[in-house]
Amino acid sequence: MSRWKYPVLLLGGIGISNVGGWVYLIALNLIILNETGSPLAIALLYILGPIATIGSNAWAGSLIDRVNTRRLMMGLDVFRALCIALIPFLPSLIYVYILAFIINMGSAIFQPTSMVYMTKLIPVKDRQRFNALRSFINSCGSIIGPAVAGVLFWLGTPYTAIHVNAVALFISALIIMMLPNVDSRLKETEGQRFTWGMIKNDFRVVLKFSKDYTYVAKIYLLFSGTTIFMTALDSLEAAFAKGVLSISDTNYGFLLSVFGAGIIIGSIINSAFSKQLAVNLLIGFGTISTAIGYIVLYSSNGFFSAAIGVFLIGFTVTFANTGYLTFYQNHVPVSMMGRFGSIFSVIEAGFIIALTVLIGVAAELTSIRPVGLIGSFAYFLLGIMALKAVTAVKRKNYFKKDAASLNG
Repeated sequence: MSRWKYPVLLLGGIGISNVGGWVYLIALNLIILNETGSPLAIALLYILGPIATIGSNAWAGSLIDRVNTRRLMMGLDVFRALCIALIPFLPSLIYVYILAFIINMGSAIFQPTSMVYMTKLIPVKDRQRFNALRSFINSCGSIIGPAVAGVLFWLGTPYTAIHVNAVALFISALIIMMLPNVDSRLKETEGQRFTWGMIKNDFRVVLKFSKDYTYVAKIYLLFSGTTIFMTALDSLEAAFAKGVLSISDTNYGFLLSVFGAGIIIGSIINSAFSKQLAVNLLIGFGTISTAIGYIVLYSSNGFFSAAIGVFLIGFTVTFANTGYLTFYQNHVPVSMMGRFGSIFSVIEAGFIIALTVLIGVAAELTSIRPVGLIGSFAYFLLGIMALKAVTAVKRKNYFKKDAASLNG
């Protein structure tokens, strides 16, 4: 149990930050909606995330791989907390958007930084279980966060919830401070100047690694594909449930709870049977089953059939995510993980924006159900590609390769 002391502490920090993130998102949505009354203004808020990723992660990976990740995570938490605490005092909405963009840039950098830190902290044999537990913590946050936000709105205003999120990020920074330093071997890079030439060279390093280890790049691109399709299809979910199925606000809330329950149950099974579940099967069948969940959802004609679809999505996506993340941690050298993840996240963010806009426009010009079904079947084809890819990789024994040989 002693070897789980720091992982449990890290999971606690992730949980607090995740709950705070949901409170912040819901509060900011309400603030902008109250100020403008415009759904378009809310949509712009969601587009800021991938745009911020493109603006920051093209260069952030070069920084992440050359600095102390624990200190960078603490600094990003404190920086975001201070920015969030300033929101209630801004004079106009344009400043809220600017600050939200800056906060999103900090979050975009934090994600690959935390992935590098986790990979260094968690032993290879514990990564699959840790990733499953992380999914469980995140799913609990998606249920607890909105509930906490509701209580805070009842006690005060959305600005009260904003300040609570700032406090949550400060607490997360304090928890990270209690974690060990895992970057004791970075001294040789500390004196390097951060230049445009360094960034261009790092692009070449990632490109060379992707060419030398095409199976790793292929699996990671499939992982990015699942994120792109899920984000685009999720953008239609509320409009489909309320506009096509005529589900009430109360039942829509229940539908989201069913989704959360699916994630929780899937994560528990993932954690309990992490030694028995093979990574390649998690990736292949997890991706296909998630796509089937979307097909069921967009084929549904009422609440109960839609509930089956969203439960299946929540239940199976935990298996796919755990498989992809474990494979990524075990096969991308930790010394270049920041650069690899950041550069690929820029590509991913670009496709998220493009596909989300495409699906949104198509649904506006035609109707939601056929667009959702076409997107779901395209996702299913991606799942077949994923299963084929991991089956071929399995035959070459890449899934059995000792990750320590790559990650030190």
